[in-house]
Amino acid sequence: MQNSLSHLAYLALEHQIVTLALEPGAFVTEKQLIEMAGQGRTPVREAIQKLAWQGLIHVRPRVGLQISEIRPDDHRHVMQVRRELEPIAAALAAVHAREEQREALQICAHRMAECSVTGDLPGFFAADKTFDEILEDACPNNFITAALGPVQTHARRLWYSTGTSDRMDHSIAMHVQAIEAIRAGDAENARSAMAALLDHLSGL
Repeated sequence: MQNSLSHLAYLALEHQIVTLALEPGAFVTEKQLIEMAGQGRTPVREAIQKLAWQGLIHVRPRVGLQISEIRPDDHRHVMQVRRELEPIAAALAAVHAREEQREALQICAHRMAECSVTGDLPGFFAADKTFDEILEDACPNNFITAALGPVQTHARRLWYSTGTSDRMDHSIAMHVQAIEAIRAGDAENARSAMAALLDHLSGL
């Protein structure tokens, strides 16, 4: 997993967008994002480029930076992509994950379970982001992961915009089931567990 300054800046800003600390449709300055990310100008500019590619920030010439708005069809479109591709990614990751990635998945599942106990929705979203990045690293099909990265982030923001902690428990349990199947190297179970999770999330 990447741990460069630009990636750390990206993670910080992505979290601010997902948890709506940066509100949909809001205009922000580069200086504000530098302060939020706690990184220098170059890493933050690189992070902005990635966020713009993912459709989370719009760079408006002569106007500034705008956080993307949430549109009525976003949830349906996001889940359409995830339901097709994410079960395949989970099955491939189950086969190809390295030992250190399987260990990282175990830690991720443990963090999610803790968030279920404490009702920590932002903490769960941070753990879910870690899960997405492990899945991206472990899946050998770069075309799948390139398509999934942006929609996974949009999905978290959409859930946060409507979600509350009382909806977490079942979702976290299903996340953990998918993670455990991947960690165990069971491709078919990983595929079916991920498909079941996405069916559940599609109804939220």
